[in-house]
Order: sequence, then C-alpha cells, then structure tokens
Amino acid sequence: MSIDRSLKIKGALKRHRNVLTRAERIEKLKDEERWSEEDSLLGLPKVAHRKSHAGRKEKAAQAKEAGPEAEAGAEAEAPESEGK
Repeated sequence: MSIDRSLKIKGALKRHRNVLTRAERIEKLKDEERWSEEDSLLGLPKVAHRKSHAGRKEKAAQAKEAGPEAEAGAEAEAPESEGK
C-alpha cells in the first residue's frame, strides 16, 4: 500500500489540524483549569480549537501602503539603467 502524498512531505503535520489528540485536549483543558488529575481520561469535554488569523488585515494594509512607494522607486531606477 502506498503512502498518502500529504504524509510524504516533512512538514505536512505541522499545519493546522481540526482534531486534537487526547494529550493535546488534556493540555488545553489544564490551561483552562477544566481538568484535574482525578478526572477520567475517557469522555473528555469538547475543546474549541480555532485557527487564528490575527494580524492579517494589518499586513494587507501595510502591503497596500508600501505598494505605490515601491512602484515609484522602481520607475525612478529604470531611466537610470536605460541611460547607461
């Protein structure tokens, strides 16, 4: 049986996953103080795991601001290279 192509790449499992392992769920529950050592490992409560998009709009705004300046700089350099 062949290996799935998503598992062939070295960093394939580093991307965002929707399903957490039991150990990851327990770690999150401990952080939220919703789980203690006396609790059962089976029947764990649900844990919200969302991918954050923090800072995405700020980066887009910075790229738009830098865009016209970068284009103007490229146009200013072009005539110098044509003259030589």
